[in-house]
Amino acid sequence: MDATEQKPFAEWIGRQSESFDVVSERLVRSFKAIFEPNLAPSAARQAPLGIHWCLSPAIAGMDQLGADGHPAKNLSLPPVPLPRRMWAGGELRVLDAFRVGDEVRRVSTIRDIVRKQGRSGELWFVAVGHDYHSDRGLVLSERQDIVYREAATPGDGARPNNAPAVPTIIQPAGKVWSLVPSPTLLFRYSAITFNGHRIHYDLPYATKAEGYEGLVVHGPLQATLLLNLAASQRADIPLTFRYRGVAPAIADRELTFRAGMDGQRFWAQGGNGAVHMEADIDQGPAR
Repeated sequence: MDATEQKPFAEWIGRQSESFDVVSERLVRSFKAIFEPNLAPSAARQAPLGIHWCLSPAIAGMDQLGADGHPAKNLSLPPVPLPRRMWAGGELRVLDAFRVGDEVRRVSTIRDIVRKQGRSGELWFVAVGHDYHSDRGLVLSERQDIVYREAATPGDGARPNNAPAVPTIIQPAGKVWSLVPSPTLLFRYSAITFNGHRIHYDLPYATKAEGYEGLVVHGPLQATLLLNLAASQRADIPLTFRYRGVAPAIADRELTFRAGMDGQRFWAQGGNGAVHMEADIDQGPAR
């Protein structure tokens, strides 16, 4: 059966919510402790790229969490009736850099909700826009794509990770960063983002309940490294950064973050040649 699309929860599209946070000195120090030396150079009092993913997390009491560790009822998102939630990708428009001490107001808008039914089962896609404001004005505008999937069966999470490499982006690379994402690194990133999703730190849950081969590397963690690689390669902040998850990356396996020779394409690649995330940028200065 060909994939079909439906538009449920139409009344949710356009709904907005606001949240507030501060780019604190401690947050910046913690962020750098996780990611250095794989960060683009930044000016004094300027926060590293990707730190916005640490701001304004969904906060719920322990008695309000679902079995996966996420808030069971996130009132800012539609009540999609599928249990597995992952970041599919997104797009950033970077107008300025965050600075230490910034008081940030985030305005979030539900942009689209799509239900798809195809050979692989049911999928729901929710697109959320986030606009981050400081006292200097709009700093960053983001579209975040979230995918919801049906409950796992054993091996579901493992199969995509063994997919072959994507030949169109395996090309001679420019700048290259490599690291092995340890469980400790994943735990620290979960802590700094207040992300309770158990696939990132609870090995029995990740393998038995959700069918992955091991602990799963966060999507925004990979996107942070690709964004910083792009800025480091260009010696400037890219104006527009688009990224897409391709296959789950697993802890304790080498990840290589590569810049294409054209200076516009970037990807995270596993040791078996599989691409886990790909990204591209628009040329031009951010400010």
